[in-house]
Amino acid sequence: MEVISSEQVAGLLAWPALIERISSAFVDGVEAPPRHHHAMHRKDGEATMLLMPAWQTDGYVGVKMVNVYPQNAAAGLPAIAGVYLLSNGDNGQPLACIDGSELTRRRTAAASALAARELAHPDSATLVVLGTGKLAPMLIEAHASVRPIRTVQVWGRNRDKAEALAKQYQDRFDTSVVTDLADSVSKADIISCATLSTEPLVKGDWLKPGAHLDLVGAFRPSMRETDSVAMTRGKVFVDTYAGARGEAGDLLQAMDESDFTFADVCAELAEVLRGDKPGREHSDDITVFKSVGASLEDLAAAIEVWQQYAGA
Repeated sequence: MEVISSEQVAGLLAWPALIERISSAFVDGVEAPPRHHHAMHRKDGEATMLLMPAWQTDGYVGVKMVNVYPQNAAAGLPAIAGVYLLSNGDNGQPLACIDGSELTRRRTAAASALAARELAHPDSATLVVLGTGKLAPMLIEAHASVRPIRTVQVWGRNRDKAEALAKQYQDRFDTSVVTDLADSVSKADIISCATLSTEPLVKGDWLKPGAHLDLVGAFRPSMRETDSVAMTRGKVFVDTYAGARGEAGDLLQAMDESDFTFADVCAELAEVLRGDKPGREHSDDITVFKSVGASLEDLAAAIEVWQQYAGA
């Protein structure tokens, strides 16, 4: 069995190939049971263990274990850590143990970019990113691979981190730090949120006609990054119905607060990609994509890593 490091994963996952690999996985389908979600109660606060299995009916088998420790921020450590075990589908023998953190952040950003490819206005040039963690730079790169992004603005609770991230991309984009979130969001073509917030950060009233709101960070019912107005104003899409029903706090809390219902969700991503349901239909549509993560994305990314690695 091979051990593939985070540095190798980063080098093996080019954005166009990864996005297309994940697109194919959504279209073709894989066996993907609901992920196991285990709360771990600790003296320093609650942590979470996620187990995410998936397999092809004729192909690879994989499972990811992820540990989410929000309290790690105080120690300067990443909040998310994990590993991915990829096995041969013909005989069940392990092929590779892949760094799960790098795999996760790249497949998560790729899924958002895939959704933006289908839902965001084709001329989207201004991106506002909320969050300064490990996922934030991936979202910048991934969105810029599918839309003509020229301006990037970064919002974060820690201004120093926001400035550092903006500086990291100043040679590729017109970058700046958000000083007035309402003003920046109101002018943005794409707003991408990757936080662990439990309170709305982006207000639906701020969204301009034609905007695309990408909600990545909230993966539990108690978490949210936007308000119910965004759900009622926008055309809402999800990565998977099953994941959204169980874990998408933005949707679940909007259902409690407003007349938004799950029936108002326009489609899951696979339906849009297959052409079963429409994505963006008009230039002034406000589109909202809520993802909580799907194990088929991990499997697709792991297969891409393995095939690039084995063919190297």
